[in-house]
Amino acid sequence: MPVFSLDENLVFPHPVLREPDGLMAVGGDLSPERLLLAYSWGIFPWYADDQPILWWFLSPRLMVKTHAVHVSRSLRRVLNQQRFQVTINQNFSSVINHCRTTKRIGQDSTWIMPEMVDAYERLHRMGAAYSVEVYDEDELAGGVYGIALGKIFFGESMFSKKSNASKVAFVHLAKYLYDLGFEWIDCQQDTPHMRTMGGELYEEETFLSILRENQRYINCRIEE
Repeated sequence: MPVFSLDENLVFPHPVLREPDGLMAVGGDLSPERLLLAYSWGIFPWYADDQPILWWFLSPRLMVKTHAVHVSRSLRRVLNQQRFQVTINQNFSSVINHCRTTKRIGQDSTWIMPEMVDAYERLHRMGAAYSVEVYDEDELAGGVYGIALGKIFFGESMFSKKSNASKVAFVHLAKYLYDLGFEWIDCQQDTPHMRTMGGELYEEETFLSILRENQRYINCRIEE
């Protein structure tokens, strides 16, 4: 299938038209309107600094139900110790920039480009992007951020400078989202880390059904 080239029009091809590796479109911009439209259909930008903007739809999809996060015995002990202090939506900029600069095993560079930082910070100011911050005394030790649409939180990235800090962030995120009426956390990619937190794979038909149901709660559209 061809990879679609986006222009100034705020439309995406249907996710079923993606390439086998998940790539579905090239170009466009990172405006709030385009980003929110993309996420409303499980599409997200992911590219390197020597590439144009690349848009992806991965399937099957790893999702976590906000009420069903798995907390291991060891993580429960960490939570009960109250070693970390947790805040929500208090330091979005620091969280996304730590996600950008934190070294990851098997990765030589980051996909969080400077223009992406600007775009998501704008979404945060609009109330569409959330962050959870985890502190060890006065040091930011971990965190997570993503996009909130309807009843789905589309997780973008997390980081951890201290053992278990990102897991603590995720547990607090899920509780916060559940209290707000959110039903799902989209993990985007299938990783062992998120599986240990309760992530389950959903096939394309089921995932698209979840997205269609979520359209009842958001004001976006897609070209069929």
